[in-house]
Amino acid sequence: MEVKSIVLGVEGMTCNSCVQTIEQHVGRMNGIHNIKVSLEDKNAVIIYDSKLQTPATLQEAIYDMGFDATLADSNPQSVLLDTVFLTIPTQSSLTSKQICSALLKNKGVVDVKMSSDQRTAVVAFIPSVVNGKQVMQMVPGVDLSISAPEVTPGACESSSWSQASSVVLRLKVEGMTCHSCTSTIEGKIGKLQGIQRIKVSLDNQEAVVVYQPHLITAEEIKHQIEAAGFTASFKKQPKPLKLSAIDLERLRNTQTKGSETVLKETSSMNDTKTVVFRIDGMHCSSCVLNIQSTISALPSVTSIVVSLEKKSAIINYNPNLISIEVLRRAVEAVSPETFKVSLPEEYNVALLPTPMSTLKSPLPALKDASQPLTQVVVINIEGMTCNSCVQSIEGVISQKAGVRSIHVSLTNHNGAIEYDPLQTCPEDLRSAIEDMGFDASLPAQPSPEVQLESHRTEPLSKVSPAHLVRQETKTVSKCYVQVTGMTCASCVANIERNLRREDGIHSILVALMAGKAEVRYNPAVIHPSAIAELIRELGFGATVMENCGEGDGILELVVRGMTCASCVHKIESTLMKTNGVLYCSVALATNKAHIKYDPEIIGPRDVIQVVKDLGFTTSLVKKDRSASHLDHKQEIRQWKRSFVVSLVFCIPVMGLMIYMMVMDSQLSDAHAHHNMSSEEMEALHSSMVLEYQLLPGLSVMNFLSFLLCVPVQMFGGWHFYIQAYKAVKHKTANMDVLIVLATTIAFVYSLVVLLVAMAEKAKVNPVTFFDTPPMLFVFISLGRWLEHVAKGKTSEALARLISLQATEATIVTLGPDNVLLSEEQVDVELVQRGDIVKVIPGGKFPVDGRVIEGHSMVDESLITGEAMPVTKKPGNTVIAGSINQNGSLLISATHVGADTTLSQIVKLVEEAQTSKAPIQQFADKLSGYFVPCIVAVSVVTLFAWIIIGFVDFEIVEKYFLGYNKSISAAEVIIRFAFQASITVLCIACPCSLGLATPTAVMVGTGVGAQNGILIKGGEPLEMAHKVKVVVFDKTGTITHGTPEVTQVKFLVEGNQLPRHKMLAIVGTAESNSEHPLGAAITKYCKKELDAETLGTCTDFQVVPGCGISCKVTNIEGLLHRKNKMVEENNIKNVTLVKIEENMEESVQPALIIDAELPATRTSQKYSVLIGNREWMSRNGLVVKNEVDKAMMEHERRGRTAVLAAVDGVLCGLIAIADTVKPEAELAVCTLKSMGLEVVLMTGDNSKTARSIASQVGITKVFAEVLPSHKVAKVKQLQDEGKRVAMVGDGINDSPALAMANVGIAIGTGTDVAIEAADVVLIRDDLMDVVASIDLSRKTVKRIRINFVFALIYNLVGVPIAAGVFLPIGLVLQPWMGSAAMAASSVSVVLSSLLLKMYQKPSPEKLEFRARGQMRHKSPSEISVHIGIDETGTGSPKLSLMDRIINYSRASINSLFSDKRSVNSVVLSEPDKHSLLVGDFGEDDDTAL
Repeated sequence: MEVKSIVLGVEGMTCNSCVQTIEQHVGRMNGIHNIKVSLEDKNAVIIYDSKLQTPATLQEAIYDMGFDATLADSNPQSVLLDTVFLTIPTQSSLTSKQICSALLKNKGVVDVKMSSDQRTAVVAFIPSVVNGKQVMQMVPGVDLSISAPEVTPGACESSSWSQASSVVLRLKVEGMTCHSCTSTIEGKIGKLQGIQRIKVSLDNQEAVVVYQPHLITAEEIKHQIEAAGFTASFKKQPKPLKLSAIDLERLRNTQTKGSETVLKETSSMNDTKTVVFRIDGMHCSSCVLNIQSTISALPSVTSIVVSLEKKSAIINYNPNLISIEVLRRAVEAVSPETFKVSLPEEYNVALLPTPMSTLKSPLPALKDASQPLTQVVVINIEGMTCNSCVQSIEGVISQKAGVRSIHVSLTNHNGAIEYDPLQTCPEDLRSAIEDMGFDASLPAQPSPEVQLESHRTEPLSKVSPAHLVRQETKTVSKCYVQVTGMTCASCVANIERNLRREDGIHSILVALMAGKAEVRYNPAVIHPSAIAELIRELGFGATVMENCGEGDGILELVVRGMTCASCVHKIESTLMKTNGVLYCSVALATNKAHIKYDPEIIGPRDVIQVVKDLGFTTSLVKKDRSASHLDHKQEIRQWKRSFVVSLVFCIPVMGLMIYMMVMDSQLSDAHAHHNMSSEEMEALHSSMVLEYQLLPGLSVMNFLSFLLCVPVQMFGGWHFYIQAYKAVKHKTANMDVLIVLATTIAFVYSLVVLLVAMAEKAKVNPVTFFDTPPMLFVFISLGRWLEHVAKGKTSEALARLISLQATEATIVTLGPDNVLLSEEQVDVELVQRGDIVKVIPGGKFPVDGRVIEGHSMVDESLITGEAMPVTKKPGNTVIAGSINQNGSLLISATHVGADTTLSQIVKLVEEAQTSKAPIQQFADKLSGYFVPCIVAVSVVTLFAWIIIGFVDFEIVEKYFLGYNKSISAAEVIIRFAFQASITVLCIACPCSLGLATPTAVMVGTGVGAQNGILIKGGEPLEMAHKVKVVVFDKTGTITHGTPEVTQVKFLVEGNQLPRHKMLAIVGTAESNSEHPLGAAITKYCKKELDAETLGTCTDFQVVPGCGISCKVTNIEGLLHRKNKMVEENNIKNVTLVKIEENMEESVQPALIIDAELPATRTSQKYSVLIGNREWMSRNGLVVKNEVDKAMMEHERRGRTAVLAAVDGVLCGLIAIADTVKPEAELAVCTLKSMGLEVVLMTGDNSKTARSIASQVGITKVFAEVLPSHKVAKVKQLQDEGKRVAMVGDGINDSPALAMANVGIAIGTGTDVAIEAADVVLIRDDLMDVVASIDLSRKTVKRIRINFVFALIYNLVGVPIAAGVFLPIGLVLQPWMGSAAMAASSVSVVLSSLLLKMYQKPSPEKLEFRARGQMRHKSPSEISVHIGIDETGTGSPKLSLMDRIINYSRASINSLFSDKRSVNSVVLSEPDKHSLLVGDFGEDDDTAL
């Protein structure tokens, strides 16, 4: 007898009375055990006896009642039965047969069997319909009692118990600093008995533990984590149930009675049951935890496991204490009381009896007794400096007897040691650590004694896989994998497609620019390391990213309407309760909220909505998208203001100074001619207007100078003082320190001299330097202003990239069949992953995504540099920042925020501009020593001139401008010495030194980015000019990397099998093949026939290494469409014939008219064979000699020749090859003309390598080189003293790219992901290799010019300022020094800006220049080295005669190359770069 369960869909029910009618009518039918009809779900779940009823009869019964019934599931599910053993009392009034029939009359009782002594009845019943207790009461007047069944060991039920009785616990763990902390906790807790699984997250500072509550308590787990030296707290406390008083009384009614009662209870506990509920209305993990914590708190429930995915709860309970109905109500009563609980059909409504005797086995107890006690002690350790100290302590102590485990934390300065107290004690461990040279001390109170289990308890019995699948809760984890070697969108698609097929992987999202894959997986099935291995098997590099916090979204909000701390608390507590929010902090003072969330669960819009629902207004903190931090606007404003202030006060000072200089020179002339006495001098001096004394010793001139100098010193020099103070505070000396020194000394000296003169009431006015600070500040602030203007210009490229970003996005809501329900404009930062975004024609794509609806052309030129618009249709990926041209598109967002391609490029360029070139590091170092040296030189100059002056006054007198007798000698000397030393301070400028490199590097990288060359920093930019050897990878670099059909030869006449018919047949046949050659043939045929789809292919068979065979039908429609086009062509061509009839060379119309049109369309089946010679001979086809020769010729050229036969006739020869990029030959020739050696390195065979090398003009080839050997080869070239640039496409070249002095990765704007490369060419154009080396040479040349500018000023200026050149009459005033200094900075920056004029070498110019040199090399000119050995297959030196013949043959061929065979099928125009093409005729497609 078999009981089945079936679900029938019921349509036409309107109310509960319909439900009752069906239930009563069907329930009365014979063989029906139970029926449950749901009005909401419009279905009926029926449990029936399969011998008495079938799904069809049940469907008919419902149909007869006037309702529509459909089979929701054609396969009825078997229902698991429960059994109960009943003891029949000896004095029973009924016979055993009567009892059996009485029991069988009841619904839910399936079968009753009697024991041989007629004393025990084994009753099989359906646990969802009746329970054991009800069975006992079914026979009136007979007192049946349940007897304990004997349990066979290893019964399935016990395993289901062990599986289902696990509880999930979430703990907040604080004090973790690194991954070793997480592994310590995982290792320690994982060993405890009753722990099934533990996962500790460092980022979220939490531990998720799956444990068995009957073996270990939550408190114990928390206690163990604390014993390891961390603080732990429960994230969720169990909530009280909201039940009626009767229910509560019933649940509470479980007090322990006397010992006999306990014994009785243990026997009655034997029928602990497992029930599976279906729970609707759960949204997230917090619902799961809520139900689990609440229900597990009930005394009658032994365990509960809730699954969000399956919408189910597996509850283990004692039926003596609680019924299913009360249990169901208890679950529904869990807050927020919105859960709908039912007994599901897919779980066969099975209640599994779980005998407790297996659980309460004495085994664990025995095991515990033999288990040694271990204790944990935390020892404070001082004196550790780095991780090697940690490792040495752990290494030494773990070797000691009795030490089970040790974990030392560098940050917490302590070590947690788990040890056996029978073998060692804390004091011994402490002294052992002290013996190693560290300070160790024991904490005040000892750690509590901890019972630790060394092994996890083995499962009590093997579990059937079905049970596991049914009862295991599916937890989804997320990991990030760093993926290297991706070059384009197809790599991404390849990884995503292959990984989605793997078991245990829920979803995968690959970001090309970031080189990162985000994988959501089931940790019970697969681990991150295995995921990385799967990616590696696909040919990419993959490493698991350990601590990737980028998975967390960060949101900054402005919250308005908060009035006090309780508002803050309200927002924080609500957000923290929201599922998916990891961290929240709200500041009342600034009205800002900082929120960290998991973008998988919740998005920024949801968070904003939560805050709005609380009654606050909120908006995003606007991000600065204008790249204003790069345009230096603030600095420009600041220095401009400083310059203007200084200039306003400086002009009068300069006027006064010039006037004084003129007057002084007149005085000195008068003095020279008239020999005035000093008294006359004084009288004349004081008669001058400016020298008129307002007070004794204070002249008008000095007073005005002082008044004009003070504001400049205060306001003009404000920024200098601040910067100088900061520099001195950090014990460094920069440019500002020099300027402040010079101006302050000049100002203070002048002020002191003036005060002294006033005190002495001097008759002659003292000479002051009040004119120096204004002049200095004017020139310096002018220099700084211009410098920042220039710097702003250098960052333009980056600012332009940033400004590409869209600011808003239109998010749409779609209904069924993609119907638009609503649209909403949101800030681009609020777009969440998975949102559907609408992009109208002319709009920018706000995020990276995948097209789900619409067709359009998209301009991606700003990002990839690809000038042609790219077609986008559903399934294609789009890049943020690109522009939609003609059609409206709906895209699904895949990468948002900082993960978009554009953000990654911006980040890369930013990093490049901030990284320092080695030459710049040298300049920075120099600047550090420069300032102290100049100060020293200045001091030396001061004292030197004071000494010289006092020793030999005549020298000073002779060279000092404006010296007159009226000033005392001492004053003259001091004034002169000060002037010289201040001038030294003024002229010295480390600024220009510091600017020499970074400005050139910034302009260089910016210009590079504009030209599609991303240079990762100053180092590669500087290194590229030293390169002597350029090594090219072949596949994907010199060649396209995908096979293409290069030639098709037809071996039968056109009237037997027309050309397009053969292409249709061959294309259809290969459309089922996964081989790259097959794909190439199909692609070519589709292109030639201009068709998206081909015919039908059946009986497809593939023989690896030989070929394919199949049957092809349904190509008539394709040909009919083609024929229509042919007909149109024929009409056009006939008109052409008429026009051309008058011409001398008559054209045969037969050659122009494509084919005869078939009269009728009949479906025909063709038998097709495609493959190599061997495949044809196996199938009994003879390959003629001329065909064989043609194949050998193709193979000599490195192509693959494939034969095609239709219906047993050989009809075509298809040549397939990985074609050379059109610009490759010109690029190689240009590099050679730049004096570089060009080498081809490939893993391919020597024949193909030689052929490719001859086409592009490379003479040195390394063939059959493994990826690991590529590194060795690069190293070998470097060991010869050559600087090597490696150009590769990144998949297998990344090690060599990293090893080379400059790694250049070729991509399609996406190769930025290749970590190894230093330079990334956005466009897939080899001419950019030339451009990158050329740009590097120009930049380094510019840097050198800059250094010359910077050093000339300093090297020449300082000695002049110090007065070394006085004898030849060279004297500098301080203001002249500062003018020179400003000029040096400005000239360096302007020199760098000249790089902006850089133009990429144009292919046309280079082609013109290389016209004489570009030609295909003959095979004898190429030396091929096999593998890693150095000895190549030598090429004999050609005699002069040979060379002349080769050259003239090539020239003649180039003349005839345009005259083509009229019969030929032209595949592609000759390459625009190949001007001299060898043997063009051989490449042509000729019909035999």
